[in-house]
Amino acid sequence: MAISLHITGVADADALLSSDPLALLLGMLLDQQIAMETAFEGPKKIRDRVGALDAQTLAAYDPEAFVEVFRQTPAVHRFPGSMAARVQALCTALVENWGGDASALWTRDHPDGPTVLKRLESLPGFGAQKARIFLALLGKQYGVQPTGWREAAGPYGEEGSFRSVADIVDADSLTRVRETKRAAKAAAKK
Repeated sequence: MAISLHITGVADADALLSSDPLALLLGMLLDQQIAMETAFEGPKKIRDRVGALDAQTLAAYDPEAFVEVFRQTPAVHRFPGSMAARVQALCTALVENWGGDASALWTRDHPDGPTVLKRLESLPGFGAQKARIFLALLGKQYGVQPTGWREAAGPYGEEGSFRSVADIVDADSLTRVRETKRAAKAAAKK
């Protein structure tokens, strides 16, 4: 089944996210303290600048040179040092525990939803919320629907919700997700 994600609004970046599990995982990792579209464009910028997007290459890349990859204009992230280190830590974990294959997190030994969630939560840079959002993204848009994935993803797995990147399929849904996030922030301030 061919997946066609529409997260960034940039055709080449969305094509990479659609076809490369590591790109999608790295986009989710980068999605903090910057615009979501910018975060998910990050893997394409990294691939274009490094010449490859695989866990082994990124894990072994010279750390100082990798920070420079992040700093180039347009920047991969507004915090190039810490986020470059997080990407390398994540790639190192994938190499050491998953043979460098991001998709093994959700394919190895045919895991159920709660197991995929635990695997995601064990990754550097993935807390409980980020892991649930990513599990929902896998289930809603990537065709990865292990038993119990919706329940494990919590509210992010709800059908018809507009809470996160898992719910973005076009410009309208992006607007609805942004509105939901704004409303949640406003409610939290009260």
